Amino acid sequence: MHNDDPQSRAVVITMLPIGVIHTPFQQSEGTPIQSAAANGAKGVVELFPEFTPGLLDVAGFERLWLIYLLDRAAPAQLTTRPYLDTQDHGIFATRSPARPNHIGLSAVRLLGVEENRLHVSDVDMLNGTPLLDIKPYVPDFDCFEAKRVGWYAGKSARNVVADDRFEVRKTGDSKGLL
Repeated sequence: MHNDDPQSRAVVITMLPIGVIHTPFQQSEGTPIQSAAANGAKGVVELFPEFTPGLLDVAGFERLWLIYLLDRAAPAQLTTRPYLDTQDHGIFATRSPARPNHIGLSAVRLLGVEENRLHVSDVDMLNGTPLLDIKPYVPDFDCFEAKRVGWYAGKSARNVVADDRFEVRKTGDSKGLL
């Protein structure tokens, strides 16, 4: 049931990071635009010590979903021009980081577990990104055949890296084309 009262949507959600993601990428420009196009870029996921017990049995998975905060993304843009197109699209039809809730999601390859650190590859996030959660990638749950891919049809993310269009400037202003 839909409620048009704006007060009914005013819910404060508090999330605390469970760790930090370390990658070679210091700024958006030059960062892979998706983990599938990261060409094996390596990183380390460091959990805060109190979350280490949650890593039990993680080593048995080849891939993991990392859920993280896009803490350096520009303010939300409800229409945006993605890296792989010249036309504007609705934010929910893109993977742009300038989203209403600045939540990122990447499927990374697990290379090893060492105490509270996960060695991973195919990273596509900035160094120091706050980690919100980890989930195992399970093909039976996470892999679907899709016949429709919208505006992405016929495109490829191979060798495409980010520019700075969705990153916040130090003054708080967003850079970019839009």
